[in-house]
Amino acid sequence: MKKLAKNIKYWAKSSALIVGLSFAASCDGFLDEDVVSPIGNDYLNTPKGMNDGINAAYSTMRSWYGTERGNNLTIFGTDIFTNGADGSWKFMNFYTNQFDSQNGHIRELWDELYRGINTCNAVIDRSANLTGIPQAQIDQRVAEAKFIRAHHYFILVQLFGGVDLQLQETAVPTKEVTRASVAQIYAAIIKDLEEAIPNLEDKERSTDYGRATRPAAEHLLGRVYLTKGTSEAGESADYSKAESNLQSVISNYGFELLPDFGDVHAFGNEINSEVIWSTQYTRDPLTNGGGNNSHVFFLMEYDVQPGMIRDIENGRPFKRYKSTDYTLNTIFADRVNDSRYKNTYQDVFLSNNPGTFNTTFDKSKSTVTYARGDTTIWLPGYNMSEAERAKYPYQVLIPDFYTERLFPPMKKHKDPGRVDRTQFEGGRDYIAMRLADTYLLLAEAQFRQGKLGLATENINMVRRRAAFPGKEAEMEITQSELTFEFITEERARELIGEQTRWLDLKRWGILVERVKMYNPQGAPNIQAFHTLRPIPQNQIDRAEGTSSAFPQNPGY
Repeated sequence: MKKLAKNIKYWAKSSALIVGLSFAASCDGFLDEDVVSPIGNDYLNTPKGMNDGINAAYSTMRSWYGTERGNNLTIFGTDIFTNGADGSWKFMNFYTNQFDSQNGHIRELWDELYRGINTCNAVIDRSANLTGIPQAQIDQRVAEAKFIRAHHYFILVQLFGGVDLQLQETAVPTKEVTRASVAQIYAAIIKDLEEAIPNLEDKERSTDYGRATRPAAEHLLGRVYLTKGTSEAGESADYSKAESNLQSVISNYGFELLPDFGDVHAFGNEINSEVIWSTQYTRDPLTNGGGNNSHVFFLMEYDVQPGMIRDIENGRPFKRYKSTDYTLNTIFADRVNDSRYKNTYQDVFLSNNPGTFNTTFDKSKSTVTYARGDTTIWLPGYNMSEAERAKYPYQVLIPDFYTERLFPPMKKHKDPGRVDRTQFEGGRDYIAMRLADTYLLLAEAQFRQGKLGLATENINMVRRRAAFPGKEAEMEITQSELTFEFITEERARELIGEQTRWLDLKRWGILVERVKMYNPQGAPNIQAFHTLRPIPQNQIDRAEGTSSAFPQNPGY
Protein backbone atom coordinates (compact mmCIF):
# COMPACT_ATOMS: atom_id res chain seq x y z
CA MET A 1 0.00 0.00 0.00
CA LYS A 2 1.42 3.34 -1.00
CA LYS A 3 1.11 6.43 1.14
CA LEU A 4 0.13 9.59 -0.68
CA ALA A 5 2.72 11.49 1.33
CA LYS A 6 5.48 9.31 -0.04
CA ASN A 7 4.41 10.23 -3.56
CA ILE A 8 4.79 13.93 -2.96
CA LYS A 9 8.39 14.06 -4.11
CA TYR A 10 7.59 13.84 -7.79
CA TRP A 11 5.18 16.75 -7.71
CA ALA A 12 6.52 18.91 -4.90
CA LYS A 13 8.03 21.61 -7.06
CA SER A 14 5.35 21.60 -9.69
CA SER A 15 2.56 21.64 -7.12
CA ALA A 16 3.57 25.07 -5.91
CA LEU A 17 3.56 26.21 -9.50
CA ILE A 18 0.22 24.59 -10.17
CA VAL A 19 -1.26 26.44 -7.24
CA GLY A 20 0.23 29.69 -8.44
CA LEU A 21 -1.00 29.00 -11.94
CA SER A 22 -4.49 28.10 -10.86
CA PHE A 23 -4.65 31.19 -8.70
CA ALA A 24 -3.59 33.46 -11.51
CA ALA A 25 -5.75 31.77 -14.11
CA SER A 26 -8.79 31.31 -11.86
CA CYS A 27 -8.34 34.14 -9.40
CA ASP A 28 -11.56 34.96 -7.57
CA GLY A 29 -10.52 38.14 -5.85
CA PHE A 30 -8.83 36.53 -2.89
CA LEU A 31 -5.36 37.03 -4.24
CA ASP A 32 -4.01 39.35 -6.87
CA GLU A 33 -1.09 37.27 -8.07
CA ASP A 34 0.80 37.24 -11.32
CA VAL A 35 1.52 34.00 -13.09
CA VAL A 36 4.74 32.69 -11.56
CA SER A 37 4.86 29.38 -13.36
CA PRO A 38 6.54 28.77 -16.69
CA ILE A 39 4.14 25.85 -17.15
CA GLY A 40 1.55 26.62 -19.79
CA ASN A 41 -2.10 27.20 -19.01
CA ASP A 42 -3.00 23.90 -20.69
CA TYR A 43 -0.94 21.84 -18.24
CA LEU A 44 -3.96 21.13 -16.03
CA ASN A 45 -5.68 19.66 -19.08
CA THR A 46 -3.17 16.80 -19.11
CA PRO A 47 -3.34 13.61 -17.02
CA LYS A 48 -0.17 14.52 -15.13
CA GLY A 49 -1.38 18.06 -14.67
CA MET A 50 -4.60 16.80 -13.14
CA ASN A 51 -2.73 14.55 -10.71
CA ASP A 52 -0.34 17.34 -9.80
CA GLY A 53 -3.27 19.66 -9.25
CA ILE A 54 -5.12 17.33 -6.90
CA ASN A 55 -1.94 16.62 -4.96
CA ALA A 56 -1.40 20.36 -4.60
CA ALA A 57 -4.94 20.65 -3.25
CA TYR A 58 -4.25 17.93 -0.68
CA SER A 59 -1.19 19.85 0.51
CA THR A 60 -3.43 22.70 1.72
CA MET A 61 -4.81 20.36 4.40
CA ARG A 62 -1.49 21.00 6.11
CA SER A 63 -2.54 24.58 6.76
CA TRP A 64 -5.01 23.25 9.33
CA TYR A 65 -4.04 19.85 10.73
CA GLY A 66 -1.06 19.76 13.08
CA THR A 67 -0.20 23.44 12.70
CA GLU A 68 0.04 26.15 15.32
CA ARG A 69 -2.81 28.03 13.66
CA GLY A 70 -5.06 24.97 13.50
CA ASN A 71 -4.36 24.14 17.14
CA ASN A 72 -4.72 27.72 18.40
CA LEU A 73 -8.09 28.03 16.67
CA THR A 74 -9.41 24.81 18.23
CA ILE A 75 -7.52 24.39 21.52
CA PHE A 76 -7.26 27.93 22.90
CA GLY A 77 -10.31 29.60 24.39
CA THR A 78 -12.10 26.38 25.33
CA ASP A 79 -13.15 24.74 28.57
CA ILE A 80 -10.50 21.99 28.55
CA PHE A 81 -7.32 23.94 27.76
CA THR A 82 -5.90 27.27 28.81
CA ASN A 83 -2.54 28.84 28.06
CA GLY A 84 0.84 27.73 29.30
CA ALA A 85 3.79 30.05 29.90
CA ASP A 86 5.15 30.72 26.44
CA GLY A 87 4.02 31.98 23.06
CA SER A 88 2.72 35.19 21.55
CA TRP A 89 -0.81 33.96 20.83
CA LYS A 90 -2.21 33.89 24.38
CA PHE A 91 -4.68 36.63 23.46
CA MET A 92 -6.57 33.97 21.50
CA ASN A 93 -7.20 32.25 24.83
CA PHE A 94 -7.91 35.53 26.63
CA TYR A 95 -10.36 36.78 23.94
CA THR A 96 -8.89 40.28 24.17
CA ASN A 97 -9.21 42.94 21.48
CA GLN A 98 -5.80 41.85 20.17
CA PHE A 99 -7.72 39.02 18.50
CA ASP A 100 -8.82 41.15 15.57
CA SER A 101 -8.98 41.16 11.78
CA GLN A 102 -5.20 41.57 11.51
CA ASN A 103 -4.62 38.16 13.12
CA GLY A 104 -1.92 36.33 11.19
CA HIS A 105 -3.39 32.86 11.79
CA ILE A 106 -6.72 33.94 10.37
CA ARG A 107 -5.15 35.53 7.31
CA GLU A 108 -2.88 32.55 6.59
CA LEU A 109 -5.62 29.98 7.03
CA TRP A 110 -8.07 31.93 4.88
CA ASP A 111 -5.59 32.24 2.04
CA GLU A 112 -4.45 28.63 2.20
CA LEU A 113 -7.96 27.18 2.29
CA TYR A 114 -8.99 29.30 -0.68
CA ARG A 115 -5.78 28.31 -2.41
CA GLY A 116 -6.96 24.72 -2.06
CA ILE A 117 -10.49 25.58 -3.16
CA ASN A 118 -9.24 27.36 -6.25
CA THR A 119 -7.05 24.41 -7.16
CA CYS A 120 -10.01 22.05 -6.72
CA ASN A 121 -12.15 24.27 -8.94
CA ALA A 122 -9.53 24.11 -11.67
CA VAL A 123 -9.20 20.32 -11.39
CA ILE A 124 -12.96 19.85 -11.55
CA ASP A 125 -13.56 22.23 -14.43
CA ARG A 126 -10.59 21.10 -16.52
CA SER A 127 -11.51 17.42 -16.12
CA ALA A 128 -14.11 17.76 -18.86
CA ASN A 129 -11.36 18.23 -21.44
CA LEU A 130 -9.03 15.44 -20.33
CA THR A 131 -8.05 12.67 -22.71
CA GLY A 132 -5.68 9.75 -22.44
CA ILE A 133 -6.84 8.72 -18.96
CA PRO A 134 -9.60 6.27 -17.97
CA GLN A 135 -12.89 7.94 -17.11
CA ALA A 136 -13.01 6.09 -13.80
CA GLN A 137 -9.74 7.71 -12.76
CA ILE A 138 -11.00 11.14 -13.83
CA ASP A 139 -14.18 10.58 -11.80
CA GLN A 140 -12.15 9.58 -8.77
CA ARG A 141 -9.87 12.62 -8.93
CA VAL A 142 -12.86 14.92 -9.36
CA ALA A 143 -14.47 13.25 -6.35
CA GLU A 144 -11.30 13.85 -4.33
CA ALA A 145 -11.36 17.51 -5.35
CA LYS A 146 -14.97 17.80 -4.20
CA PHE A 147 -14.07 16.17 -0.88
CA ILE A 148 -11.26 18.68 -0.33
CA ARG A 149 -13.41 21.63 -1.41
CA ALA A 150 -16.21 20.53 0.91
CA HIS A 151 -13.78 20.03 3.77
CA HIS A 152 -12.33 23.53 3.35
CA TYR A 153 -15.70 25.22 3.14
CA PHE A 154 -16.81 23.31 6.24
CA ILE A 155 -13.87 24.73 8.20
CA LEU A 156 -14.58 28.21 6.83
CA VAL A 157 -18.31 28.23 7.60
CA GLN A 158 -17.72 27.02 11.16
CA LEU A 159 -15.11 29.67 11.85
CA PHE A 160 -16.49 32.64 9.90
CA GLY A 161 -20.13 32.01 9.02
CA GLY A 162 -21.04 32.93 5.44
CA VAL A 163 -18.04 33.35 3.15
CA ASP A 164 -17.47 33.80 -0.56
CA LEU A 165 -18.70 30.72 -2.39
CA GLN A 166 -16.60 29.97 -5.46
CA LEU A 167 -17.42 26.73 -7.28
CA GLN A 168 -16.05 27.42 -10.76
CA GLU A 169 -12.71 28.41 -12.17
CA THR A 170 -12.69 32.08 -13.17
CA ALA A 171 -10.40 32.94 -16.06
CA VAL A 172 -10.13 36.67 -15.33
CA PRO A 173 -9.09 38.13 -11.96
CA THR A 174 -11.91 39.96 -10.21
CA LYS A 175 -12.51 41.75 -6.93
CA GLU A 176 -16.26 41.17 -7.04
CA VAL A 177 -16.83 38.93 -4.05
CA THR A 178 -19.75 38.56 -1.67
CA ARG A 179 -20.59 36.64 1.47
CA ALA A 180 -22.95 33.77 0.74
CA SER A 181 -25.41 32.71 3.43
CA VAL A 182 -24.61 29.91 5.85
CA ALA A 183 -27.40 27.87 4.25
CA GLN A 184 -25.85 28.30 0.80
CA ILE A 185 -22.44 27.20 2.07
CA TYR A 186 -23.88 24.07 3.68
CA ALA A 187 -25.86 23.25 0.54
CA ALA A 188 -22.66 23.40 -1.53
CA ILE A 189 -20.74 21.25 0.98
CA ILE A 190 -23.43 18.59 1.04
CA LYS A 191 -23.77 18.55 -2.73
CA ASP A 192 -20.02 18.10 -3.16
CA LEU A 193 -19.85 15.22 -0.69
CA GLU A 194 -22.94 13.46 -2.01
CA GLU A 195 -21.55 13.67 -5.54
CA ALA A 196 -18.10 12.54 -4.42
CA ILE A 197 -19.09 9.49 -2.36
CA PRO A 198 -20.05 7.12 -5.22
CA ASN A 199 -16.77 7.74 -7.08
CA LEU A 200 -14.36 7.47 -4.16
CA GLU A 201 -12.59 4.22 -3.44
CA ASP A 202 -13.67 2.31 -0.36
CA LYS A 203 -11.14 1.47 2.33
CA GLU A 204 -10.56 -2.08 1.15
CA ARG A 205 -9.66 -1.05 -2.41
CA SER A 206 -7.73 2.14 -1.73
CA THR A 207 -4.19 1.87 -3.06
CA ASP A 208 -2.90 5.38 -2.26
CA TYR A 209 -3.05 5.80 1.50
CA GLY A 210 -3.96 9.37 2.35
CA ARG A 211 -6.32 10.00 -0.53
CA ALA A 212 -9.96 10.70 0.27
CA THR A 213 -12.05 7.54 0.49
CA ARG A 214 -15.75 6.81 0.58
CA PRO A 215 -15.86 6.30 4.37
CA ALA A 216 -13.88 9.51 4.91
CA ALA A 217 -16.45 11.43 2.88
CA GLU A 218 -19.32 9.75 4.73
CA HIS A 219 -17.74 10.56 8.11
CA LEU A 220 -17.29 14.17 7.03
CA LEU A 221 -20.84 14.37 5.69
CA GLY A 222 -22.18 12.94 8.95
CA ARG A 223 -20.37 15.61 10.92
CA VAL A 224 -21.54 18.28 8.46
CA TYR A 225 -25.19 17.30 8.96
CA LEU A 226 -24.75 17.15 12.74
CA THR A 227 -23.18 20.60 12.76
CA LYS A 228 -25.71 22.05 10.34
CA GLY A 229 -28.49 20.76 12.57
CA THR A 230 -27.54 23.20 15.31
CA SER A 231 -26.80 26.10 12.95
CA GLU A 232 -29.05 28.79 11.55
CA ALA A 233 -29.43 26.56 8.47
CA GLY A 234 -30.61 23.56 10.49
CA GLU A 235 -33.44 21.35 9.22
CA SER A 236 -35.40 18.61 10.94
CA ALA A 237 -33.88 15.82 8.83
CA ASP A 238 -30.25 16.76 9.55
CA TYR A 239 -29.79 14.39 12.47
CA SER A 240 -31.26 11.38 10.69
CA LYS A 241 -29.04 12.08 7.68
CA ALA A 242 -26.04 12.37 9.98
CA GLU A 243 -26.97 9.05 11.56
CA SER A 244 -27.24 7.31 8.18
CA ASN A 245 -23.81 8.41 6.99
CA LEU A 246 -22.04 7.74 10.27
CA GLN A 247 -23.61 4.30 10.62
CA SER A 248 -22.41 3.43 7.13
CA VAL A 249 -18.82 4.22 8.12
CA ILE A 250 -19.10 1.85 11.08
CA SER A 251 -20.95 -0.94 9.30
CA ASN A 252 -19.56 -1.14 5.78
CA TYR A 253 -15.78 -0.79 5.67
CA GLY A 254 -14.16 -3.04 8.22
CA PHE A 255 -12.84 -0.36 10.58
CA GLU A 256 -12.26 -1.53 14.14
CA LEU A 257 -11.47 0.19 17.41
CA LEU A 258 -8.01 -0.77 18.59
CA PRO A 259 -8.18 -2.89 21.77
CA ASP A 260 -5.91 -0.47 23.67
CA PHE A 261 -6.64 3.26 23.64
CA GLY A 262 -2.95 3.91 24.17
CA ASP A 263 -2.12 2.41 20.78
CA VAL A 264 -4.29 4.81 18.76
CA HIS A 265 -1.69 7.59 18.85
CA ALA A 266 1.35 5.44 19.51
CA PHE A 267 4.40 6.58 17.58
CA GLY A 268 4.86 4.42 14.47
CA ASN A 269 1.25 3.23 14.54
CA GLU A 270 -0.27 6.07 12.55
CA ILE A 271 -1.77 3.61 10.06
CA ASN A 272 -4.15 1.35 11.97
CA SER A 273 -7.64 -0.14 11.80
CA GLU A 274 -9.23 2.81 13.56
CA VAL A 275 -7.95 5.55 11.25
CA ILE A 276 -10.48 6.63 8.64
CA TRP A 277 -8.44 9.43 7.14
CA SER A 278 -5.32 11.38 8.00
CA THR A 279 -3.32 14.29 6.64
CA GLN A 280 0.01 13.09 5.34
CA TYR A 281 3.39 14.36 6.45
CA THR A 282 6.85 13.07 5.63
CA ARG A 283 10.42 13.13 6.98
CA ASP A 284 11.67 14.90 3.87
CA PRO A 285 12.00 18.66 4.50
CA LEU A 286 11.50 19.33 0.80
CA THR A 287 8.03 17.77 0.77
CA ASN A 288 6.80 18.23 4.34
CA GLY A 289 5.43 21.77 4.18
CA GLY A 290 5.86 23.22 7.66
CA GLY A 291 5.53 19.79 9.22
CA ASN A 292 3.17 18.40 11.84
CA ASN A 293 4.04 20.62 14.78
CA SER A 294 1.55 19.38 17.37
CA HIS A 295 4.32 17.58 19.23
CA VAL A 296 5.67 20.79 20.81
CA PHE A 297 2.57 22.55 22.11
CA PHE A 298 1.28 20.33 24.93
CA LEU A 299 4.54 19.71 26.82
CA MET A 300 5.70 21.09 30.18
CA GLU A 301 9.08 22.58 31.00
CA TYR A 302 10.79 19.33 31.98
CA ASP A 303 14.12 20.20 30.40
CA VAL A 304 15.40 22.58 33.09
CA GLN A 305 14.48 20.29 35.98
CA PRO A 306 17.10 18.39 38.04
CA GLY A 307 18.33 15.32 36.19
CA MET A 308 16.82 16.34 32.87
CA ILE A 309 17.89 17.99 29.65
CA ARG A 310 15.90 18.32 26.45
CA ASP A 311 15.96 15.22 24.27
CA ILE A 312 14.12 13.84 21.26
CA GLU A 313 12.10 11.31 23.26
CA ASN A 314 10.53 13.79 25.68
CA GLY A 315 10.15 16.50 23.07
CA ARG A 316 10.71 20.20 22.61
CA PRO A 317 8.49 21.82 25.26
CA PHE A 318 6.79 24.96 23.95
CA LYS A 319 4.48 25.04 27.02
CA ARG A 320 1.54 26.45 25.03
CA TYR A 321 -1.48 24.45 26.19
CA LYS A 322 -2.20 23.59 29.82
CA SER A 323 -5.17 21.42 30.76
CA THR A 324 -7.73 23.26 32.88
CA ASP A 325 -8.67 22.17 36.38
CA TYR A 326 -12.02 21.11 34.93
CA THR A 327 -10.23 18.75 32.54
CA LEU A 328 -8.06 17.17 35.19
CA ASN A 329 -10.60 17.00 38.01
CA THR A 330 -13.88 16.39 36.18
CA ILE A 331 -13.24 15.08 32.67
CA PHE A 332 -10.59 12.65 33.94
CA ALA A 333 -12.00 12.10 37.42
CA ASP A 334 -12.20 8.32 36.91
CA ARG A 335 -8.66 6.97 36.77
CA VAL A 336 -9.48 3.57 38.24
CA ASN A 337 -11.63 2.19 35.43
CA ASP A 338 -10.83 4.57 32.56
CA SER A 339 -7.35 4.28 31.00
CA ARG A 340 -7.55 7.55 29.07
CA TYR A 341 -5.93 9.78 31.69
CA LYS A 342 -2.99 7.39 31.99
CA ASN A 343 -2.72 7.06 28.21
CA THR A 344 -3.15 10.78 27.49
CA TYR A 345 -0.69 12.33 29.94
CA GLN A 346 2.94 11.58 30.69
CA ASP A 347 3.31 11.01 34.43
CA VAL A 348 6.97 9.93 34.75
CA PHE A 349 10.27 11.38 33.54
CA LEU A 350 13.48 9.34 33.55
CA SER A 351 16.87 10.96 34.01
CA ASN A 352 18.94 11.69 30.92
CA ASN A 353 21.33 14.00 32.82
CA PRO A 354 22.77 12.12 35.84
CA GLY A 355 24.14 13.90 38.88
CA THR A 356 23.26 15.55 42.17
CA PHE A 357 21.05 18.64 42.12
CA ASN A 358 19.17 21.02 44.36
CA THR A 359 15.44 20.48 44.17
CA THR A 360 13.24 23.04 42.46
CA PHE A 361 9.49 22.65 43.04
CA ASP A 362 9.42 19.78 45.57
CA LYS A 363 11.08 20.95 48.79
CA SER A 364 10.32 17.78 50.72
CA LYS A 365 14.00 17.05 50.15
CA SER A 366 16.82 19.54 49.56
CA THR A 367 18.81 17.60 46.97
CA VAL A 368 18.28 14.69 44.60
CA THR A 369 20.80 12.34 43.02
CA TYR A 370 20.07 10.46 39.82
CA ALA A 371 21.73 7.79 37.76
CA ARG A 372 20.80 7.58 34.10
CA GLY A 373 17.33 6.11 33.75
CA ASP A 374 16.23 6.88 37.31
CA THR A 375 12.85 8.50 37.86
CA THR A 376 13.33 12.26 38.22
CA ILE A 377 9.74 13.54 38.21
CA TRP A 378 6.51 11.77 39.08
CA LEU A 379 3.10 13.34 38.52
CA PRO A 380 0.70 11.28 40.66
CA GLY A 381 -2.29 13.41 39.69
CA TYR A 382 -3.32 14.07 43.29
CA ASN A 383 -1.97 16.07 46.21
CA MET A 384 0.37 14.53 48.76
CA SER A 385 1.70 15.85 52.03
CA GLU A 386 5.31 16.93 52.36
CA ALA A 387 5.98 13.91 54.55
CA GLU A 388 4.61 11.56 51.91
CA ARG A 389 6.64 13.19 49.16
CA ALA A 390 9.77 12.96 51.26
CA LYS A 391 9.62 9.16 51.01
CA TYR A 392 10.47 9.31 47.30
CA PRO A 393 14.05 9.87 46.05
CA TYR A 394 12.81 12.16 43.24
CA GLN A 395 10.62 15.21 42.87
CA VAL A 396 6.87 14.71 43.05
CA LEU A 397 4.87 17.20 41.00
CA ILE A 398 1.45 17.43 42.66
CA PRO A 399 -1.51 19.57 41.50
CA ASP A 400 -0.74 22.22 44.14
CA PHE A 401 2.56 22.79 42.30
CA TYR A 402 1.11 23.09 38.80
CA THR A 403 1.99 26.34 37.04
CA GLU A 404 1.99 27.59 33.46
CA ARG A 405 5.39 25.90 33.14
CA LEU A 406 4.80 22.71 35.12
CA PHE A 407 1.64 20.71 34.40
CA PRO A 408 0.65 17.25 33.12
CA PRO A 409 2.03 17.08 29.56
CA MET A 410 -0.10 15.45 26.89
CA LYS A 411 1.73 12.75 24.93
CA LYS A 412 -0.64 11.97 22.04
CA HIS A 413 1.37 13.93 19.49
CA LYS A 414 4.94 13.31 20.67
CA ASP A 415 7.31 12.71 17.77
CA PRO A 416 10.55 10.91 18.69
CA GLY A 417 11.22 10.39 14.98
CA ARG A 418 12.57 13.92 14.55
CA VAL A 419 16.20 14.23 13.52
CA ASP A 420 17.28 16.16 16.62
CA ARG A 421 15.92 17.68 19.81
CA THR A 422 15.34 21.12 18.27
CA GLN A 423 13.47 20.12 15.11
CA PHE A 424 10.07 21.81 14.91
CA GLU A 425 8.86 20.25 11.64
CA GLY A 426 7.48 16.89 12.75
CA GLY A 427 6.81 14.08 10.29
CA ARG A 428 3.95 12.12 11.83
CA ASP A 429 0.69 11.85 9.90
CA TYR A 430 -2.12 13.80 11.59
CA ILE A 431 -5.12 11.58 12.30
CA ALA A 432 -8.06 13.73 11.24
CA MET A 433 -10.87 11.15 11.34
CA ARG A 434 -11.01 8.00 13.43
CA LEU A 435 -13.65 5.45 14.32
CA ALA A 436 -14.11 6.41 17.97
CA ASP A 437 -15.12 9.88 16.82
CA THR A 438 -17.58 8.30 14.39
CA TYR A 439 -19.19 6.35 17.24
CA LEU A 440 -19.47 9.48 19.37
CA LEU A 441 -20.91 11.57 16.54
CA LEU A 442 -23.38 8.78 15.78
CA ALA A 443 -24.41 8.59 19.43
CA GLU A 444 -24.98 12.34 19.46
CA ALA A 445 -27.11 12.20 16.31
CA GLN A 446 -29.18 9.42 17.84
CA PHE A 447 -29.47 11.26 21.16
CA ARG A 448 -30.82 14.29 19.30
CA GLN A 449 -33.53 12.05 17.84
CA GLY A 450 -34.46 10.47 21.16
CA LYS A 451 -32.90 7.09 20.26
CA LEU A 452 -31.35 6.77 23.69
CA GLY A 453 -30.82 3.00 23.64
CA LEU A 454 -28.83 3.08 20.41
CA ALA A 455 -26.92 6.16 21.51
CA THR A 456 -26.00 4.53 24.82
CA GLU A 457 -24.63 1.43 23.13
CA ASN A 458 -22.48 3.50 20.77
CA ILE A 459 -21.10 5.49 23.69
CA ASN A 460 -20.38 2.19 25.45
CA MET A 461 -18.45 0.91 22.44
CA VAL A 462 -15.98 3.73 23.00
CA ARG A 463 -16.00 3.42 26.79
CA ARG A 464 -15.41 -0.34 26.87
CA ARG A 465 -12.36 0.09 24.67
CA ALA A 466 -11.10 2.85 26.98
CA ALA A 467 -11.31 0.62 30.07
CA PHE A 468 -8.35 -0.79 31.88
CA PRO A 469 -8.28 -4.59 31.33
CA GLY A 470 -11.01 -6.21 33.40
CA LYS A 471 -12.86 -2.92 33.97
CA GLU A 472 -15.06 -3.00 30.87
CA ALA A 473 -18.30 -3.56 32.76
CA GLU A 474 -17.55 -0.72 35.15
CA MET A 475 -17.09 1.63 32.23
CA GLU A 476 -20.51 1.02 30.72
CA ILE A 477 -23.26 3.56 31.33
CA THR A 478 -26.99 2.99 31.43
CA GLN A 479 -29.54 4.72 29.25
CA SER A 480 -30.62 6.88 32.18
CA GLU A 481 -27.05 8.13 32.61
CA LEU A 482 -26.77 9.36 29.04
CA THR A 483 -27.23 13.11 29.12
CA PHE A 484 -26.08 15.92 26.86
CA GLU A 485 -23.51 16.88 29.49
CA PHE A 486 -22.18 13.32 29.46
CA ILE A 487 -21.75 13.49 25.67
CA THR A 488 -19.79 16.74 25.94
CA GLU A 489 -17.49 15.22 28.56
CA GLU A 490 -17.04 11.92 26.74
CA ARG A 491 -15.90 13.72 23.61
CA ALA A 492 -13.35 15.59 25.72
CA ARG A 493 -12.02 12.38 27.27
CA GLU A 494 -11.65 10.63 23.95
CA LEU A 495 -10.64 13.46 21.60
CA ILE A 496 -8.71 15.88 23.78
CA GLY A 497 -6.01 17.69 21.81
CA GLU A 498 -7.34 16.52 18.43
CA GLN A 499 -8.53 19.89 17.07
CA THR A 500 -12.21 19.36 17.81
CA ARG A 501 -13.10 21.16 21.06
CA TRP A 502 -13.72 24.77 20.00
CA LEU A 503 -15.75 23.57 17.04
CA ASP A 504 -17.75 21.25 19.30
CA LEU A 505 -18.52 23.97 21.85
CA LYS A 506 -19.49 26.38 19.08
CA ARG A 507 -21.89 23.96 17.37
CA TRP A 508 -23.44 23.02 20.72
CA GLY A 509 -24.08 26.70 21.43
CA ILE A 510 -22.26 26.56 24.78
CA LEU A 511 -18.88 28.10 23.96
CA VAL A 512 -19.36 31.28 25.97
CA GLU A 513 -20.89 29.68 29.03
CA ARG A 514 -18.31 26.89 29.19
CA VAL A 515 -15.36 29.26 28.89
CA LYS A 516 -16.86 31.46 31.60
CA MET A 517 -17.28 28.42 33.85
CA TYR A 518 -14.00 26.59 33.30
CA ASN A 519 -11.36 28.83 31.69
CA PRO A 520 -10.37 31.62 34.12
CA GLN A 521 -8.12 33.29 31.55
CA GLY A 522 -10.83 33.51 28.89
CA ALA A 523 -13.80 34.09 31.18
CA PRO A 524 -13.52 37.87 31.72
CA ASN A 525 -13.50 38.81 28.04
CA ILE A 526 -15.43 36.25 26.01
CA GLN A 527 -18.66 37.53 24.50
CA ALA A 528 -21.38 36.15 22.26
CA PHE A 529 -19.76 37.50 19.09
CA HIS A 530 -16.68 35.34 19.72
CA THR A 531 -18.56 32.34 18.33
CA LEU A 532 -17.36 33.62 14.96
CA ARG A 533 -13.79 34.56 14.07
CA PRO A 534 -12.89 37.88 12.41
CA ILE A 535 -12.77 38.05 8.62
CA PRO A 536 -9.16 38.85 7.62
CA GLN A 537 -8.81 42.57 6.98
CA ASN A 538 -6.80 42.03 3.82
CA GLN A 539 -9.73 40.06 2.37
CA ILE A 540 -12.11 42.95 3.08
CA ASP A 541 -9.65 45.49 1.70
CA ARG A 542 -9.18 43.71 -1.62
CA ALA A 543 -12.91 43.26 -2.23
CA GLU A 544 -14.62 45.71 -4.57
CA GLY A 545 -16.48 48.02 -2.20
CA THR A 546 -14.43 46.73 0.77
CA SER A 547 -16.57 46.36 3.90
CA SER A 548 -19.81 47.33 2.17
CA ALA A 549 -19.43 44.38 -0.19
CA PHE A 550 -17.70 42.01 2.21
CA PRO A 551 -18.73 43.01 5.75
CA GLN A 552 -16.80 42.12 8.87
CA ASN A 553 -18.34 39.81 11.46
CA PRO A 554 -20.02 41.70 14.33
CA GLY A 555 -17.84 42.70 17.26
CA TYR A 556 -14.53 42.98 15.40
